[in-house]
Amino acid sequence: MSETGGEGWGQSGNPTTVFAYEGHQGPEEGGMKNEGEMRKGEEEGQGKEEDEDYDSPPERQIVVGICSMMKKSKSKPMTQIMERLCKFEYITVVIFPEEVILNEPVDKWPLCDCLVSFHSKGFPLDKAVEYANLRNPLLINDLNMQYYIQDRREVYRILQEEGIDLPRYAVLTRDPDRPEECNLVEGEDHVEVNGEVFPKPFVEKPVCAEDHNVYIYYPTSAGGGSQRLFRKIGSRSSVYSPESCVRKTGSYIYEEFMPTDGTDVKVYTVGPDYAHAEARKSPALDGKVERDSEGKEIRYPVMLTAMEKLVARKVCLAFKQTVCGFDLLRANGHSFVCDVNGFSFVKNSMKYYDDCAKVLGNMVMRELAPQFHIPWSIPMEAEDIPIVPTTSGTMMELRCVIAIIRHGDRTPKQKMKMEVRHPLFFELFEKYGGYKSGKLKLKKPKQLQEVLDIARLLLAELGQHTDCEIEEKKGKLEQLKTVLEMYGHFSGINRKVQLTYLPNGQPKASSEEEEGPKEGPSLLLVLKWGGELTPAGRVQAEELGRAFRCMYPGGQGDYAGFPGCGLLRLHSTYRHDLKIYASDEGRVQMTAAAFAKGLLALEGELTPILVQMVKSANMNGMLDSDSESLTDCQQRVKARLHEIMQKDQDFTEADYQKLAPTGSPSLVNSMKIIGNPVRTCDQVYALIQRLTSQIRKRLEDPKSADLQLYHSETLELMLQRWSKLERDFRNKSGRYDISKIPDIYDCVKYDTQHNSMLGLEDTLELFRLSRALADIVIPQEYGINKPEKMDIAQAYCLPLMKKIQLDLQRTHEDEAVNKLHPLYSRGVMSPGRHVRTRLYFTSESHVHSLLSIFRYGGLLDEVKDQQWKQAMDYLSAVSELNYMTQIVIMLYEDNNKDPGSEERFHVELHFSPGVKSCEDEDNVPMGFGFRPASAENQEKQTNQGSLEDLSQDEPDRALPLSELISIRRSPMIRNRKTGSMEVLDQVTPVTLLISSELFSMPAVKRFSVSFARHPTNGFEGCSMVPSIYPLETLHNSLSLKQVDEFLNAVCEDSSDAHAKTMKGRYYSQGRYLALSRSNMPSHTSSQNGTAYSMSSQELFVGSFMKWDSMAKTKITMRNAKRQLE
Repeated sequence: MSETGGEGWGQSGNPTTVFAYEGHQGPEEGGMKNEGEMRKGEEEGQGKEEDEDYDSPPERQIVVGICSMMKKSKSKPMTQIMERLCKFEYITVVIFPEEVILNEPVDKWPLCDCLVSFHSKGFPLDKAVEYANLRNPLLINDLNMQYYIQDRREVYRILQEEGIDLPRYAVLTRDPDRPEECNLVEGEDHVEVNGEVFPKPFVEKPVCAEDHNVYIYYPTSAGGGSQRLFRKIGSRSSVYSPESCVRKTGSYIYEEFMPTDGTDVKVYTVGPDYAHAEARKSPALDGKVERDSEGKEIRYPVMLTAMEKLVARKVCLAFKQTVCGFDLLRANGHSFVCDVNGFSFVKNSMKYYDDCAKVLGNMVMRELAPQFHIPWSIPMEAEDIPIVPTTSGTMMELRCVIAIIRHGDRTPKQKMKMEVRHPLFFELFEKYGGYKSGKLKLKKPKQLQEVLDIARLLLAELGQHTDCEIEEKKGKLEQLKTVLEMYGHFSGINRKVQLTYLPNGQPKASSEEEEGPKEGPSLLLVLKWGGELTPAGRVQAEELGRAFRCMYPGGQGDYAGFPGCGLLRLHSTYRHDLKIYASDEGRVQMTAAAFAKGLLALEGELTPILVQMVKSANMNGMLDSDSESLTDCQQRVKARLHEIMQKDQDFTEADYQKLAPTGSPSLVNSMKIIGNPVRTCDQVYALIQRLTSQIRKRLEDPKSADLQLYHSETLELMLQRWSKLERDFRNKSGRYDISKIPDIYDCVKYDTQHNSMLGLEDTLELFRLSRALADIVIPQEYGINKPEKMDIAQAYCLPLMKKIQLDLQRTHEDEAVNKLHPLYSRGVMSPGRHVRTRLYFTSESHVHSLLSIFRYGGLLDEVKDQQWKQAMDYLSAVSELNYMTQIVIMLYEDNNKDPGSEERFHVELHFSPGVKSCEDEDNVPMGFGFRPASAENQEKQTNQGSLEDLSQDEPDRALPLSELISIRRSPMIRNRKTGSMEVLDQVTPVTLLISSELFSMPAVKRFSVSFARHPTNGFEGCSMVPSIYPLETLHNSLSLKQVDEFLNAVCEDSSDAHAKTMKGRYYSQGRYLALSRSNMPSHTSSQNGTAYSMSSQELFVGSFMKWDSMAKTKITMRNAKRQLE
């Protein structure tokens, strides 16, 4: 039995199948039978007594006959699907023996009520048609249309009549007796067929669909010759031939070659409302079949666009083939059908086998159960609409899910800054267009190689002339060279170099700089390395993606009993509008790909999933942040933070007011742990020294020579990490660089989690102290008081906020690109409706900033809204937004409310602090669980959370406060070790301790976790990831109008502030460009001044350049342009 199949396909919930071919005795109760068993059953009649054991099947079974060549009927896909089909209580499958099909007349073939029959080599299609005419069974695939599928000319004609895009083609039909008499003119680099000219490369296909010898002819400019495709033989599917002339005998279709970047898409339909798509390496590429370790051809599941889904529906209906495969070519932004294969199954996909059997089984029962008076209730089409109970007990439709997610576990990020003035660096800066914006990011191997060459050259000059005028510090140049030479090859994911133009050189920003600033322009070079997603990070993302499925309601009808199938059902029936975005950081992109793999039950490596599904280009700053270009506010905040943290005394009441004006419990607790910040830094520095000393001793030990640490790190690399922190954290004057605290915490957290096997002493104490320091420094870098937090947050998140607002608005507006055409919507109750999912993967800065906007932007009044106050208290107690932190917005629609009513759309806001840390979790703050009942609805006598039969469940009743029992636990009882949720059989009143105050409230009945009946109610699935905290609801009774007005106000404030800032920067930009041109020879044209052109406003609403006041923007832009020119 398939793990995903479970028990519950038939109405009784008991599978009735044992697979049996001819010569194998099947069970008495039915299942798959051969022709002999069927005849015996008919002779004995239907003489069973009605008082037989209740497990016996009904007297009348619907017989599904499989009539095909034995190679096909015994294939793994057919076996898997038929086994699942037999789990329907009233369905029995019979295999027609091949000798009967070939040798017996059709009146002696087995009887059946439904026929699955399809042509393959050697199959007598004429006899199958004769049988169908004789017995008139329900046909899964029309038999007469299979004649057309065998002729490519007919296939193309039908596709054209249906308005389906095809490659441009012409048909050359030759008379076998006079092959030379045909309308074909062949040139050196083209062929003319019936007056239609096809330049090379073009494709030549035999008109017979059974002939797989397809040739592709190449132009002489590319070397000429042809690629000869054929049905796979071993590990080859084509060979190259020097022959450039077309074939002179036979009839062919000639068509233009479509540039598909080496990928073909195979689409498999099961009825007009379901399609599975896979991409494979094109056989025309090099002819080598890519196979996995088990010898199977590698294919990658891919998503179909809305138009491609419509094409799949058209193909299925036009050819009257319920089970049908066809080929898509994606080229030049369009999709073209180039072949229709007829009956075809997906190989090696358990999910497809489950889906296929369910669709076919329900189709058979829907058509035949009524006429045979079988007591089978047709699954309600309501499964097509994802409904969920609201916290007030009414039913609403899920319309939109928006999630902002931090990347997964990574290696420690490392960074080195140096000011450079050598002309070679300025030449490199100019070569790659750095003067356009004053910044340059170098990630490509060629660019990094040029930086390495400069470093090597300058070090060589320093070695030859100790008194030369090279101003770059030798130590930093050596570090630059060492890091760029790591791994032996370049990768943008591993390393990058950023250059920023400083018109007056770098000011003395911190105690790290001991020399006074030099005059004249310079470049700030920032080298970054590390920060790669770890294997643990990939697992976290994939598991969370898998659990995320369970947030989607559904799973009724066909899908009852299978966790997460609500989402997969939506996705496979074209009503899931999914887009995944990621910043340009490698760790963020790979996190997004791993999450997508788990979310959509995909298989294979992450790279093709990343390429196909994750959008990361042209994000216009939506998810990326340039940490080197801080806002004025952020620079002031950092300076004040450094000043406070440099005091060699215990924190005073004034310090608490300065550093924690919001009164955040997590911040206050950390300040209490630290006491004297300088003394704590002394302790941290001493612990780092002890740590590096221990690592050096290990290196001297011969037993540790080949010791491999986590993620292939060596002891030498680990020592380099810590030695650099030891050098950078305290300068020669004894002052500490507070900006290094996050890096110290980063490293000790990584080593505590992944390298604990080394048994290094005092790492837990270093973890405790550095975490306390980091819990102050990291969140407060994003603003100390509320106005600063909002200012900095808006600078980071303006494009993302506008995009979120657009996502929520478009959900309930007419958006034809994501809807099925009404003419092709039969069988789907609401083809025009869909669930929109937008996933945004980003870094810590955006998550901190977005959370600040929701907390401090004025969404709700804490005084008036008790639930919001409790949510804010919970967030204040959260000390760290760890890897995989999630902010989730869910939009529901109540179709019973007036379309213009504010109550029509309902918004919920949820949050998880991400991965659990390695410290004791007893002090971790707890929220109120996922989707608890709102306080104002406690008096309603309705079921607060189960999709089970609402008429049978006892309603929850709020208990009087006098009966409450005080328990210092969350209303959601969790197992601390596994993170799982336990649902109590009896309602237990609880009291939650937050910020030293007891808020008494009755517990509510949790969403059902009876997956056997309703698997997707609530988000219990998220707690199935032991290492990640489950989602907690911040608020669950917001209106869309509230959220929209809130986002509008925040975006308008941010746009006004940003316009002023940008205007100032334009003038500053003009000054430094003028300075740069006076100091450096430049080939920069006036065109460079148009870096801030308005073209980006057309890309999407998230662009910084699309301000609300376009008139003001254009004036500002024109002024800036004049200034720059």
